[in-house]
Amino acid sequence: MKIKVEDLHVYYGSIHALKGISMEIRRNEILGAIGPANSGKTSFLRTLNRLNDLELHVRMEGQVLMDGEDIQKINVSLLRKRIGMVFALPLPLPLSIFDNVAYGPRMHGIHKKKELADIVEKSLKASYLWEEVKDRLSSSAFKLSGGQQQRLCIARTLAVEPEVILFDEPCSGLDPISTAKVEEAMLELKEKYTLVLVTNNTKQAARVSDRVAFFLMGELVEVDGTSKIFTNPRDNRTGEYITGRFG
Repeated sequence: MKIKVEDLHVYYGSIHALKGISMEIRRNEILGAIGPANSGKTSFLRTLNRLNDLELHVRMEGQVLMDGEDIQKINVSLLRKRIGMVFALPLPLPLSIFDNVAYGPRMHGIHKKKELADIVEKSLKASYLWEEVKDRLSSSAFKLSGGQQQRLCIARTLAVEPEVILFDEPCSGLDPISTAKVEEAMLELKEKYTLVLVTNNTKQAARVSDRVAFFLMGELVEVDGTSKIFTNPRDNRTGEYITGRFG
């Protein structure tokens, strides 16, 4: 077990966004989170690395433990280094490809050229981008395609050596070929990292997830092995969502 969530409630003002979520996230797994819009998936993700701290009028009850430690007691900068996040839209920095990946390590005190070069190469290889950009690392990141920019953002996250990577709809704006490359990277990354994938694409969840959690109206309906969720879910609502009867 890498993360344990105990009776988690999240409120945005008077809106009760998450209602008593309790679950475990295992080491080196891809946990897929599915559910219709406003089901609480992204709120759950943002709670795990305290991005909700940036929002006004947000209140949290319950507990999230990482390696047995309450995340509310971890320095938030250190927490976000340990739990990285890749967003729906790629957000490269207005820098070169190299400097995008090196940005995080530099912020954490690494400045030797050889060490930075090694980190950049390793991170780009892990995100399946190295072969496409190795001869133009000094070029602007904005010259990359959308799919390449998303993989660059994954590399930038990997460069600070997180333990957990959160993906919030990382392929929502990508073509099928780019999506396949991102998914291939995810499957390789779980050898070293714990991944949580929020996706509205149930087929994607079926392809890459080891387990799947189904959220509905702020509640966790069920979480189970991927094949079990997609072939014999415990709750009828899960089956109805997966078969497209609602959502």
